[in-house]
Amino acid sequence: MYLPSVKKDKIMDLIRLMQKEVVSSELPTKKELVRKGKEFACRLADSGEYNLQEVYANALRLKESINAVEAELKKILPQEDFEAFGIKCSYRQGGDTINYKDDPIYLELLKDVEQRKELLKTALKAKDPIFDAYGNEVPKVSTTPRKSSLAMSF
Repeated sequence: MYLPSVKKDKIMDLIRLMQKEVVSSELPTKKELVRKGKEFACRLADSGEYNLQEVYANALRLKESINAVEAELKKILPQEDFEAFGIKCSYRQGGDTINYKDDPIYLELLKDVEQRKELLKTALKAKDPIFDAYGNEVPKVSTTPRKSSLAMSF
């Protein structure tokens, strides 16, 4: 039976069902969690009982909430290795990042690359050939289509 909207109790049922079917108490591996999650989503879709747009929207809300909890806990945990529920966590010291932009030659090269990009964009849109400051014809480079995406906002 198709429901036009997902009620709060239905969401809680979904969460409990997902916890039971995906996470369970068996301490699944990350790969198993992903596989079970995909299978769970397919079963939800195949059942025809849920408005999938609403289920998706609520999944996004849950993900944001869980990400916030995880990030906050990560900040306040002591910086020591631990293992819990089959997950091993180890702290690593961050390394140094080279500050290339401290080099004036590097900055000049970056500026040149940006100017070349603009020239290539112009050449791509131009009807007639264009030439750079050295008299070289600027080629019409190829393009690669971007993957389509679904944008969402709260």
